[in-house]
Amino acid sequence: MSDGIMKRMGLIFRSKANKALDRAEDPRETLDYSYQKQLELLQKVRRGVADVATSRKRLELQLTQLQQQSAKYEDQGRKALSLGREDLAREALTRKANMQSQITDLETQYQQLQAEEEKLTLASQRLQAKVDAFRTKKETIKATYTAAQAQTRIAESFSGISEEMGDVGLAIQRAEDKTAQMQARAGAIDELLASGALDDASGLGRKDDIEAELERVAGGSDVELELARMKAELTGGSPASGPQAIEQGRPQDTTPQQDTPRINYNK
Repeated sequence: MSDGIMKRMGLIFRSKANKALDRAEDPRETLDYSYQKQLELLQKVRRGVADVATSRKRLELQLTQLQQQSAKYEDQGRKALSLGREDLAREALTRKANMQSQITDLETQYQQLQAEEEKLTLASQRLQAKVDAFRTKKETIKATYTAAQAQTRIAESFSGISEEMGDVGLAIQRAEDKTAQMQARAGAIDELLASGALDDASGLGRKDDIEAELERVAGGSDVELELARMKAELTGGSPASGPQAIEQGRPQDTTPQQDTPRINYNK
């Protein structure tokens, strides 16, 4: 497998992993975790300040003891010198001088610890202010994210309802179109059956010749009756009814009739 394919596969895996992590990540949990880490760091700084302060206090106690001991050697040397014991006075002053060197070293360490304590105290105060500001910002971001998440869910719910109602509207439209199509098809079939272009397989709507002729004659009689009525209205007379109206409505035969010759059978 070539290096190009391996690099491409690695890129695909990393992109998919990044996308999966992005879906799984909750910003509120990340903010809480960061705040917890800052609190732990602040706690360490405070412990450091407490340790430095403890060391400084210990040096202070040792320095106080050495100073007291140095003062004691000075008093002893003064008393020995007053008693004429110059040798004892010299020894007491020698010990005082050695102790003074220790006092000087302790004072130097004490000043350094005091300066370090002040730095750590200032750093702790600044870190405390940053942690407080981060906590306020964290809660604001969490509240904003929660509100945005709720709005997104509501919008998605409304979007789902809109899509569902759109599907319902499409289903109604399809049903109406299908109904109209079926009605048009039924009307076309009825017209074809009535015109005789399409045979009625059931035989229920089929008419024989006699029935068709009777319907035609009945229709013609209705026409003749209506024509007779209209003529009577125009002439001011009363319309005839029945077969007379039909006979009156028919045109008269003006052809002269010839007498039928009679045959005499008595011849």
